[in-house]
Amino acid sequence: MNQGTFELVSIAAAALVAGGILSFLASRPAQAADEDPPLNLARDGFFSVGGKPTTINGKSYVVGQMYVEMRIPQKQTHPYPIVMVHGGTRSGTTFTGTPDGRESWAQYFARRGYAVYVVDQPGRGRSGYVAEVYGPPRLADAGSAQTRYLQQEKHKLWPQAHLHTQWPGNGEPDDPVTLQMVGSFLPEIAFEKQQEVSRDAMVALLDKIGPAIVLVHSQAGPIGWATADARPDLVKAVVAVEPNGPPVRALEFVGAPDWFKEGGIALPYGIAGVPLAYDPPVKDASELKWVNEDKPDGPGLVTCWKQAEPARKLVNLGKMPIAVLMSEASYHAPYDHCTVKFLQQAGVKADFIKLADLGIKGNSHVMMQEKNSKEIAAVIYGWLEKSVAAAK
Repeated sequence: MNQGTFELVSIAAAALVAGGILSFLASRPAQAADEDPPLNLARDGFFSVGGKPTTINGKSYVVGQMYVEMRIPQKQTHPYPIVMVHGGTRSGTTFTGTPDGRESWAQYFARRGYAVYVVDQPGRGRSGYVAEVYGPPRLADAGSAQTRYLQQEKHKLWPQAHLHTQWPGNGEPDDPVTLQMVGSFLPEIAFEKQQEVSRDAMVALLDKIGPAIVLVHSQAGPIGWATADARPDLVKAVVAVEPNGPPVRALEFVGAPDWFKEGGIALPYGIAGVPLAYDPPVKDASELKWVNEDKPDGPGLVTCWKQAEPARKLVNLGKMPIAVLMSEASYHAPYDHCTVKFLQQAGVKADFIKLADLGIKGNSHVMMQEKNSKEIAAVIYGWLEKSVAAAK
């Protein structure tokens, strides 16, 4: 690698869930077998945070609110709850079930003594949409899902796509598992605005519940960075599951032989579209200077963008343990290392967890929905046990 080696996380094999992967009935996805015992909760419910009244054309609305679903276990053995933030086109159901009818990560962590809060980002799902404030909704594209995780191994738009084996269905448009997945897609706020309003709602949530671990997926990556930046004393760890990227510039996948086509600046603050606290500080994103590395770190990888030296430091993100988790076959596989390099150049100690290095292979970007989702949850659990305990 032309920028040095990265710090890799070694998770002991004992941390992985024993036994095989649960089977599913493709024709009846809601009836998939579940070998978990009953989930004992002290409290189960929901609330909203961050909402503010506004008047538009003489009518009153509440905007900026975020729906929060909570699972408080009967026996809470970990001091900090986990806040789970879904990615684009999805809602909090990303973490509460799979399209073939199994449980997902919310129940996994609640069973292991974590209080869990699962959100619907503002303007999404149960958080409500006010077009007069948020603008026209961005509609979800089922075709994009086909190429990015339902049947990515057939389309082969990036070098690692053919390695995909873990989707719990055949990926065809009329497959029951596909219909469950695509049927859960939701309209959303445009990406730039979504970061701002979701960050503010996340800050309101942490101010309400206190210190917490923030687990973000995909489009929520910048929201996680911005939340941790705004409340570094309340965010005890960030688990970024394939966070939005790569840094700075957009990327399009075009297939062999070129694979990648670079676009314009999509993340003007490097890893986010909203301001972050750099040292020395910047008043505007235009003060940040970017350079492209000379060559990629290896075959099948993009060439990374980074700061021109001397690099400014992301001072607040250096105050908590951070993990970036990446699967083997995802469209993030060509570039998540760039996010880790960007963080490390900015003075952030970021652990890079590559599932393939732990023998967990074949996953796409939506790993929490796939057949071996429990194995991946176990990796996260192991990292939290090690890293959050060490940070106390």
